[in-house]
Amino acid sequence: MSRKVVALYMVLSLLLGASATFLVVQLLDQNEQPLVQQPNQNKEGTTKDDTENLSKIGQAYNMILSSYVEKVDEKQLIEGAIQGMVSTLNDPYSAYMDEETAAQFNESLESSFEGIGAEVSMMEGKVTIVAPFKDSPAEKAGLKPNDQIIKIDGASIEGLDLYEAVLKIRGEKGTVVTLQVMRPGVTDLMDVKVTRDTIPIETVYTDLKEYNNKKLGYIEITSFANDTAEDFVLGLNELEDKGIEGLIIDVRGNPGGLLESVEEILKQLVTKEKPYVQIENRNGEKQRFFSTLEKPKDYPIVVLTNGGSASASEILAGALKEAGGYELVGEKTFGKGTVQQARDMGDGSNLKLTMFKWLTPDGNWIHQKGIEPTVEVKQPEYFYANPIQFEKELTQNMNNEKIKNAQIMLSGLGFDPGREDGYFSGETVIAVKAFQQANNLEATGTINEKTASAIEAKVIESIRDQKNDQQLKKAMEVITK
Repeated sequence: MSRKVVALYMVLSLLLGASATFLVVQLLDQNEQPLVQQPNQNKEGTTKDDTENLSKIGQAYNMILSSYVEKVDEKQLIEGAIQGMVSTLNDPYSAYMDEETAAQFNESLESSFEGIGAEVSMMEGKVTIVAPFKDSPAEKAGLKPNDQIIKIDGASIEGLDLYEAVLKIRGEKGTVVTLQVMRPGVTDLMDVKVTRDTIPIETVYTDLKEYNNKKLGYIEITSFANDTAEDFVLGLNELEDKGIEGLIIDVRGNPGGLLESVEEILKQLVTKEKPYVQIENRNGEKQRFFSTLEKPKDYPIVVLTNGGSASASEILAGALKEAGGYELVGEKTFGKGTVQQARDMGDGSNLKLTMFKWLTPDGNWIHQKGIEPTVEVKQPEYFYANPIQFEKELTQNMNNEKIKNAQIMLSGLGFDPGREDGYFSGETVIAVKAFQQANNLEATGTINEKTASAIEAKVIESIRDQKNDQQLKKAMEVITK
């Protein structure tokens, strides 16, 4: 068998505000023939069954075109046929983009884009948030991983594919989009208003931390874009020049990106003893990809993960855990272990089809399972609290889920409400008054829209303050043992 020449890369489709991360893998031999061939093909590349099936499709096409009660647009009929075939796969990562959508997709692969800044995918027929980007409008508005979008600006998106929904979410900077969201574990639907903005693709943030008298490097990767690997290496070199004694890599909330970037990063950290990733085709044949690194770093490494760590982030986490033997701290990852290949259909349209699985160094397929951390740590409860969906003023003796969310937030901010079960007690009144006084609000003891907004703003501020980050604290503790 001839030596395989392999090109691996992943495309992050930013789509101006909501995106769908997918791996694109091209596996070619020296004669540039696809790795996966269809069985029993004749010289024209079709089987007898193919010919019969295509004839049946042609009959249906001609019958509808010539006999349907109303005139039918030929192009629309073809587009619908392709969409129908893809929909039967029940695969959220396979999708067809018509010429217009594909053009907008290609235009979105820039250094910045306008929109809400969130990664989305189609899960169980619902447009679902994978993760909001760091400091994005989506994050500031309170959108979280696994939120399901039901309506956009009051209109149901049932029946729309992912890309059609994305086009409704995206929009110009400064405009507002209202998303009706279903959140797991929450009874009521939530209306989340998001003000679109320009989302810069700055993906690497570095910091030098001290813990237990040791210098620790901290690198946060928010997604894997064109310059991510280069920025990572530059940042790592700067930290190493400062004499770090450990490294924390943070991919929490990182929805994925270019596999080429992950490869270059892993080649700096994982030795050649084990593959950093494996690719498996439909016949179970695997290809393993190795670094050329001879020796590991002379300091320990810890990776921070959570449910928003997806796709390329999981490749990095899996490689560092299994090939590097490093600790993962935080929560289980998202669980996307399939590989897609996007192909131009010749008229500007595009078919993205799941063609491979990717496996961890030890051959584990993490699809719909995620990667378990070696050290599980959850954030404080108020990190997970839902926004207070304000409809009317919340007052003493009321009892509902909105009050429960407010109580959890107040408790996390240091204002003890006495209980967190949703009953607006006298102690909760005192806590609300204390919060209002501390934030220059009228101390009424009731929660009006202004107070609700202030509580949420303070929670977001607190979450961003790393001194409240229990997962980061644990990572520093683990790395300095």
